[in-house]
Amino acid sequence: MSVYQAIKHWWHKLGSPVHFYHFAGRHLKWTSLLALLCYFTGLTWGLAFAPADYQQGNSFRIIYLHVPAAALSMGVYVSMAICCAIGLIWKMKLTFMVARSLAVIGAVFTALALFTGSVWGKPTWGTWWVWDARLTSELILLFLYLGFISLSEALPDRDTANKASGILAIVGVVNIPIIHYSVVWWQSLHQGSTIFKFAKPSIATEMLWPLLIMMLAFSLLAVSYVFLNTRTQILKQRIKRL
Repeated sequence: MSVYQAIKHWWHKLGSPVHFYHFAGRHLKWTSLLALLCYFTGLTWGLAFAPADYQQGNSFRIIYLHVPAAALSMGVYVSMAICCAIGLIWKMKLTFMVARSLAVIGAVFTALALFTGSVWGKPTWGTWWVWDARLTSELILLFLYLGFISLSEALPDRDTANKASGILAIVGVVNIPIIHYSVVWWQSLHQGSTIFKFAKPSIATEMLWPLLIMMLAFSLLAVSYVFLNTRTQILKQRIKRL
């Protein structure tokens, strides 16, 4: 089998709900276990053993929830938009199922990022909320997720719902660089980037490692949820056909 034929075969298998159902079933247990292990390790390390920040004291520890949630809220949205683009171009219905799964977990991550950001902002800024560029664009991201979910469920015809929600997801990608670069483009109260930059991360190593572990934990949680929810959608689709 040539490389081209192997890629083509893999691509067709990727779009098969039956293949994805079995693939996700085989790997769901391992991604879930690894997610739990990373959560336990990262939270224990970050909350109990990482040193306190010299300016913020122990209040900085909320970053071990806030930063992964905020980062994954953007990463999941980009993944969702890519799935929708593939679905619209190659007519793969499975990718829309994956996109709907990503939308749910992405909305949860975004809401968690906004909540933990507000909890951190009260002792740091003296207020729960400010119409800061980063916070406002993150709030818009939550509305985009909720709009995608509502639109994909509101229209009775599945093909029409997939097309409409897919276009919304792709258009909404413009908000992602706005969120990321908002602290650079506008005067902002929000702290600048500490780990996602080309220079050396401006965070102590003993604080950075548990944060990276929590990033991995959130990523594995997202993958596990997508596996579980997409398998459920595939089963519901098969039941409707019976």
